[in-house]
Amino acid sequence: MSVQDNQFTHIPPRLAGLADLAYNLWWSWHPEARILFKQLNQLAWKASIHNPVRMLRDTPQEYFLAAEKNEEYMRRYDIIMNRFRRYMNTTTGWFREEYPDSKSLTIAYFSAEYGLHHSLPMYAGGLGFLAGDFLKECSDLGVPLVAVGFMYSEGYLHQHILPDGWQEGIRETLDRDAAPVKRVLNSAGEQMVVQVPHIEPPIFVAVWRVDVGKVPLYLLDTDIPMNDEKTRRISSSPYTADREERLRQEIVLGIGGRNVLHQLGVLYSAVHLNEGHPAFALIERIRERVARGIPFDEAVSQVRLTSVFTTHTPVAAGHDAFPVDLMDQYFSTYYPSLGITREQFLHLGTHPDYPESGFNMTVLAMRLASYRNAVSQKHGDVTRQMWKNLWPDLPPQDPVPIDAITNGVHLPTWMNPRIEDLLDTYFYPVSPNWQQEHDDPGIWSLVNEIPDEKLWDLHFDLKIKLMSRMRERKRVKWAKRQEAPLSLVAEGLLLNPSILTLGFARRFATYKRSALIFHDRERLKRILCNRWRPVQIIFAGKAHPSDYEGKKILQKIYTLAQDPEFEGRIAFVEDYSEQTAQYLVHGVDVWLNNPVPPLEASGTSGMKAALNGVINCSVPDGWWLEGYNGSNGWSFGSPDPAADRDAADAQALYDILEYQIAPLYYSASIDGIPHGWVAKMKESIRSNAPRFSARRMVKEYVSRYYPRLVSGADIAYACVLRK
Repeated sequence: MSVQDNQFTHIPPRLAGLADLAYNLWWSWHPEARILFKQLNQLAWKASIHNPVRMLRDTPQEYFLAAEKNEEYMRRYDIIMNRFRRYMNTTTGWFREEYPDSKSLTIAYFSAEYGLHHSLPMYAGGLGFLAGDFLKECSDLGVPLVAVGFMYSEGYLHQHILPDGWQEGIRETLDRDAAPVKRVLNSAGEQMVVQVPHIEPPIFVAVWRVDVGKVPLYLLDTDIPMNDEKTRRISSSPYTADREERLRQEIVLGIGGRNVLHQLGVLYSAVHLNEGHPAFALIERIRERVARGIPFDEAVSQVRLTSVFTTHTPVAAGHDAFPVDLMDQYFSTYYPSLGITREQFLHLGTHPDYPESGFNMTVLAMRLASYRNAVSQKHGDVTRQMWKNLWPDLPPQDPVPIDAITNGVHLPTWMNPRIEDLLDTYFYPVSPNWQQEHDDPGIWSLVNEIPDEKLWDLHFDLKIKLMSRMRERKRVKWAKRQEAPLSLVAEGLLLNPSILTLGFARRFATYKRSALIFHDRERLKRILCNRWRPVQIIFAGKAHPSDYEGKKILQKIYTLAQDPEFEGRIAFVEDYSEQTAQYLVHGVDVWLNNPVPPLEASGTSGMKAALNGVINCSVPDGWWLEGYNGSNGWSFGSPDPAADRDAADAQALYDILEYQIAPLYYSASIDGIPHGWVAKMKESIRSNAPRFSARRMVKEYVSRYYPRLVSGADIAYACVLRK
């Protein structure tokens, strides 16, 4: 019996399925399963912040005994548990039906972060949520996948805003025994610990497992007694600014992660890298082949034919590169294990245009993967231009071998359950299987069948819920810390759900131009404080702990939110998380996005908002270049980069707000419904939901890449290793 199982001895056998359900994140995208936990003990569910493992652990036995006697609860329990078990046990599904000859095809997916649920804070931003949505959709479609990542003991960053608006980072250690994650045990019943091969000094990793529906996610944890203090911190939090620690993280993720799968006996056909952080996994696959007597060049060919690499970063500084002396420090014994010289190894990660920049992980991944893709069509153009010189012998008429698959979001996770229920009422009579076929654009014309008043009333309820949630967070925080009244104003005390509300939530990096809307303060004040057509803005997001400029932008916005001249029309939500994101993409009226083109690789927050009838207002960059159709939102500015475009873009934004968005929002008919606005909401849902779904995205990865990989190559090789 594991430590986790020992926590639940107070649960009667008749309700033992609750523990199984709690440890599978299937519940996170099935609201009926979450209701099962909520109805058992509503106060504990709320206190646990919707974490069923913590909630079950903290709930006294009397609640379970009472539930056993409640016929209605037990009936619901049996229905949901049967549904969960059918989902887990089915061997059919989209993938098996479409690719019946690919039963042996399993993909090993590596990512430095995963955004799955706030009870597992293993994410820093959009890259992680893309990975989390990818795993969920692969589970739903039956795509055979196994994933590898980090068990971050401290998460990314808990944000506290000081009275002067400066961001303070608070580290909180994750209670692993109160999270939906289990230790992986060895044959002796102890937690599995694996050494990272050929790296000195030695690094050991403990292994954890998260079940994401049918997809197992193995997490690597260096915070164990076998490691020294410095090594224990490798897996404490993502994206450290310390270059040596960052290199050690990527060694553990790539080389350690590959070895963990080997020790577990996991057989897979190919590797898919989500960004360059885990690229050492490809090197380790080559080393294993060389150790079995395969010549280096042949080993490279085998690995290349079974590897996919997805890049998300159009910003040059976002691609990790490590100094050569640091590489020598950790790889001096690794070079000869490949049967090549140090110079040959370093060449694999050297950019021909910038050899002085060091060993580049994106260059390594590009060279060792057969399939490479960007994450939007525009990002594809940018990426091909960035990396074209990696193929100096490519004929001029041939395209640079980098593809593009536009990101998508997991609809069951990000669409509000009440929105989904409303759609089901009008979709089901015509398309009973619409939830399973939600990537079919033809289905979504049915959104026009929904009466305007029903969609508007539901949206207004979700807006009230958002603002109530913000006030409750502030009430709890004030009660604990007795904060000054100004911070209550800055964080949303005066927001009014009847007022047109913009949402801006993302990482506070300079290129995202979070403060663009403040470019002309006087004009913004006239727009926000208009007597007849007022506007309010909700900001949220974190600056990287090492990003001083990002922190200054955040401080500026927080300070302006306290300025009485703006009449409480600006709010900032502290400690932005997955849970906060859910409320925001469900409840604001307009989703604002204004990065400097072409630096937005894709963006997914606007997709999540669009699913829920929130209308996008964005510069033409990333996904919005593909999503905007002239009637489903607003676009301003130029897609072309410019040295100084802030003034022009800000004026264009003010014009749209003042002369298009606000008049349309406040043009209610005699029945109190702004029918023109609701029509735009419907068009936002209709045009964006299927096209920017994770279902469409995963199907593209499968159809373009997965079955084309050399099926069985790694499986056959793994069988040899196991002997």
